Amino acid sequence: MKYRIYIDTSIVGGYFDKEFESKTKALFNRLAREEMIFVISDLLDIELLEAPKKVRNLLNQYPNDYFERIEMDQEVITLANRYIEENVVGETSLEDCRHIALATINKVDALASWNFKHIVNLDRIKGYNSVNIKWGYPELEIRSPIDLINYENKK
Repeated sequence: MKYRIYIDTSIVGGYFDKEFESKTKALFNRLAREEMIFVISDLLDIELLEAPKKVRNLLNQYPNDYFERIEMDQEVITLANRYIEENVVGETSLEDCRHIALATINKVDALASWNFKHIVNLDRIKGYNSVNIKWGYPELEIRSPIDLINYENKK
């Protein structure tokens, strides 16, 4: 089974960050082995415009068919605003909410992030999912790359 994994900007940046590099590269290795497809959004593209060149260009090193591109629309904006209205996070986390909404509406298998403050956080995850359920959307798996890489079974 090939997983559809939505990645946010922290995953692309994590490839070059000493703290997150090894686990992020392991996730990208799964991409290279075609075990998963990265779902990327126009929001990611916009956020990467401000990133250093090596971060901006990372995804270009992979074939286009390794990615599924999705776009923000009014439904995404509305759901993202609901997360804020229901106090899952504050208004300063609007872009994070849009990533969550993009992943939710597009029914990915999981969203990957290194953002432990606003995204990969049990209280936040429960909050996002309670809003999703309330408004008729599926629950969203939110994970760090640590949970999404393969660990070899050594006997």
